[in-house]
Amino acid sequence: MTYEVVIIGGGAAGLSAALMLTRARRSVLVVDGAEPRNAPAAHMHNYLSRDGLSPLDLLKHGRAEVEGYGGEIVNDDVRGVSKTDDGFAVELSERTVHAQRLLFATGLVDEVPDNLRERWGRDVFGCPYCHGYEVRDQKLVVFGEEMKVKLVRQWSDDVTHVPTVDGIEVEDDRLVAVISGSERIPADALVYSAPVKPRDEFLLALGAETEETMAGPFVRTDAKGRTSVPGVYAAGNVTDPTAIVIVAAAQGAQAAGMINVDLLGLMPAGG
Repeated sequence: MTYEVVIIGGGAAGLSAALMLTRARRSVLVVDGAEPRNAPAAHMHNYLSRDGLSPLDLLKHGRAEVEGYGGEIVNDDVRGVSKTDDGFAVELSERTVHAQRLLFATGLVDEVPDNLRERWGRDVFGCPYCHGYEVRDQKLVVFGEEMKVKLVRQWSDDVTHVPTVDGIEVEDDRLVAVISGSERIPADALVYSAPVKPRDEFLLALGAETEETMAGPFVRTDAKGRTSVPGVYAAGNVTDPTAIVIVAAAQGAQAAGMINVDLLGLMPAGG
């Protein structure tokens, strides 16, 4: 089957793009692997009018809106993506679909050590804008660059900077201490700068160019989500490691508008 747009990734960026494109009466398929980055978090923040909402509830409502306008959403894994004479082929687990345009909203992976994974998104987190208010005025430990230490001090005066995290202590399902070398530091939360890896393997396979960021090489896009590959777009954390949920959603909408113009044959110069 051929769609005008196949969106790979059904998080905030992908669903926001799908909503705009389905309302523009485009045929859209969203393929989602059902592995949202923020699933461990009970709440999301800084999303105007939705502050404190469960991130999984945001996706549930978003899916319903997209499907209400005729968009299709499938939980499936993409096995391969290739160029064709008239667009692109997307290989799924049991079928291959075709698209005139592609949007990648596949996000990234936080490479969190195994000993911190169970607490990630709870009392161990990376983004103080997302979680800092909930641990305000508490005992905080920071693993990361000095800039983050200064940032975290906006939420608490009791901040300890550590060069390593060798372990944590948990009592009654809450963090109570961080182990750094031979030192045990009492803590209510740990701000941990984990390395991140974009889910960009199919973008790279299509020939998308990258650029260096503070988090490493990420696929380069223009302000409207266009990659260096004609007909291929990207939005959200797969191309912008700093995008919080509301920003990723906005990037998805921007890319969707450009994709619609592209399909009309009215693409402006650039990219």
